[in-house]
Amino acid sequence: MKSTYPFGKAHRLLIPAQFRQVFDNTERKLHATHLMAFITTNELPHARLGLAITKKKVPTAVGRNRLKRQAREAFRLKLATLANKDIVIIAKRPITGLDNAQLRTEIEQLLAKLTKTDLP
Repeated sequence: MKSTYPFGKAHRLLIPAQFRQVFDNTERKLHATHLMAFITTNELPHARLGLAITKKKVPTAVGRNRLKRQAREAFRLKLATLANKDIVIIAKRPITGLDNAQLRTEIEQLLAKLTKTDLP
């Protein structure tokens, strides 16, 4: 069964050079309370997501995996509305006090800012 909302390797930033490209050529930075997104335009017909979650900001593997899972799911559902951008999300504050709903809301707010700014 084919998914209506795909999230395969083509929609992810996979190698360090791809992340470096986004960090070095950032066109826009979007801020939320605990998260930050770096955005740059890519040459592909779709958006790609990269997650750079450090142990310093999210010390437990469970927390890092939870953040990544929530970010991937929110991105997957918004993919159709995103332009050809490379997006890297980082944690700028510890997320220990956030539950899944609060975390998901913050990620969705970042992505909503991105789709709003790309409209003509």
